[in-house]
Amino acid sequence: MIVCGDDALATRLATELHDVYGELVTLLVPPPSRSTGAGQPAVAPNRARASALFGRVSAALTRADGGDVGTGPSGEFLLPVREVEATEPSEEALREAGAQRAAALALVYDDDETNIRAALTARRLNPRLRLVIRLYNRKLGQHLEELLDQAAMVTTPGLDPAALDASTTVLSDADTAAPALAATAVAGTRKVVQADGLLLRAVEHSPPGRGEVPDPGLATLALLSSTTNDPAGSEGSERSGVQGPLLLPDDATVRAATRRGTVVLEAVSYAGPPVPPRRLAGRGAPLGEIFSRRLRWALAGLAVAVVALAVASWLAAGGHALHAAYLTLLDLFAIGDPAVGEPVARQVLQLLAGLVGLALLPVLVAAALEALGAFRGSHSLLRPPRGLSGHVVLLGLGKVGTRVLARLRELDIPVVCVEEDPEARGVPLARRLRVPVVLGDVTQEGVLEAAKAHRAHALLALTSADTTNLEAALYARGVKPDLRVALRLYDDDFATAVYRTLRAAHPDALTRSRSVSTLAAPAFAGAMMGRQILGAIPVERKVLLFAALVVAGHPQFEGRTVAEAFRPGAWRVIALDTAEPAERRPDLAAARPDDADRTADGLLWDLHPGYVLRAEDRVVLAATRRGLAELLGRRPPGPVQRTP
Repeated sequence: MIVCGDDALATRLATELHDVYGELVTLLVPPPSRSTGAGQPAVAPNRARASALFGRVSAALTRADGGDVGTGPSGEFLLPVREVEATEPSEEALREAGAQRAAALALVYDDDETNIRAALTARRLNPRLRLVIRLYNRKLGQHLEELLDQAAMVTTPGLDPAALDASTTVLSDADTAAPALAATAVAGTRKVVQADGLLLRAVEHSPPGRGEVPDPGLATLALLSSTTNDPAGSEGSERSGVQGPLLLPDDATVRAATRRGTVVLEAVSYAGPPVPPRRLAGRGAPLGEIFSRRLRWALAGLAVAVVALAVASWLAAGGHALHAAYLTLLDLFAIGDPAVGEPVARQVLQLLAGLVGLALLPVLVAAALEALGAFRGSHSLLRPPRGLSGHVVLLGLGKVGTRVLARLRELDIPVVCVEEDPEARGVPLARRLRVPVVLGDVTQEGVLEAAKAHRAHALLALTSADTTNLEAALYARGVKPDLRVALRLYDDDFATAVYRTLRAAHPDALTRSRSVSTLAAPAFAGAMMGRQILGAIPVERKVLLFAALVVAGHPQFEGRTVAEAFRPGAWRVIALDTAEPAERRPDLAAARPDDADRTADGLLWDLHPGYVLRAEDRVVLAATRRGLAELLGRRPPGPVQRTP
């Protein structure tokens, strides 16, 4: 496996392939220093930060899998990651990295053009090479996938298309991380998976009391360690007398473990207030944006006064009620005859109607001006509406913030964005979705107040600067101490220190720190392995993976029932794709473009244990790392002895 990149995603991806899947990995990275214009060497920022992360990420992933550094998930000895330095992924650099004989190549540079140019070169060097490309432009990515796959077929005549096995996969780290970031604001958990446009999360349930029946949810994924509720305990440790987490247990084991907590898969739904109708939905011009609340109250008061005058005129002068209302309107608009010689009551009512008419004139002018300004500003950025509460404050409309904004609006969650740059990437999307945007530096006083942070449900700080995200979170904590906060932080050590400090200062408030590269690396690694990985859920020191798999070619599933295909501790079928093979969407982890498609076909989660799996079926699996490696043919079944 070859990984080419210049930031943290490359190192995390290489570590994931090496430590989780036990693959032989070559990491192609820029040199650690370059020459500045003055002739002095300067450390490349991305390279230096990525190198600093490499050792910590490798050790953390290995500890999470329960093995030792230098050993794979089955205990076998692993060769270290080989590093090749090159300024850019040229043909010579790819040859030195071994692209001609590699199984897969990941191009995860932050520049789309660099990735495209390297992908074309790599496809020419090795038509059978499995390519995983990082691109932000999704439409361009679809065309590039078709182009590179077609190039592989033309370059190698007679090549079976099935042999390519997901030859080219274009992914976006922003798209991959967006569901988990959005779910942080909804559910406050990082254990999130997205499939068929549905957000799923793993929820930790405490041990049930006497007479209580545990809620199995969609599926029971794991039994927590026996010390998970003991503050002084060692969760998931290997010391004697302590039971670690048990992944994918069978029903009998779950029933027998009455004193251990469980991890259950559930669907995520937004529990906050609904989106105000016709306020943030983006359909037409809402009444509240054309006429202010004060103006509407003024018009309502004048209408009540007119009705009262009409009723009083009818009672005083007698006659028909419609005639009395007609005379009142004439007096109101000052086009009636003076009530000379009329009774006193009629004269008094005419004077009152004239006064109401004088008050009505400026109100009508104000209404016209407000309506004109609202229609003129229909293509400008909206301000947060009065009285808005229970919304999500999103800081930063860059690549990641734009994708998270789109995901939050798909979930019908009210959002208020804060962005300093009026030309940012996500500003046009916010304008099109009719999402309020506050332009300004989030660190300046009054910006978060303008975004109604004191009445918000959650704050997502997704700018590219760690210090800006931290400062915004601290300021928001001062405005609303119990506000749910999620920070995008680059450095792991810094994120850990921030998390612990905020938790100590605000123990009753939910605080989460997120790294886009950490969230995206498992999906990129799964694509390099040739299968679609929907997500990964950490369970204490271990990790549970979710993958979409076609049954054909796997004797563990083909012709077996769902119950027979279940192997405790290795894999479990949790859903079935009911779409016809020709109509299946290639990417189950991507959200559907509209709600109408969701009702046509999708995933069947409540699958009967007696259903017989056919070769053409596509299923969603929950699997351990070792189990998935066995299904992919990368590991032999059964225990593997450690090689000295």
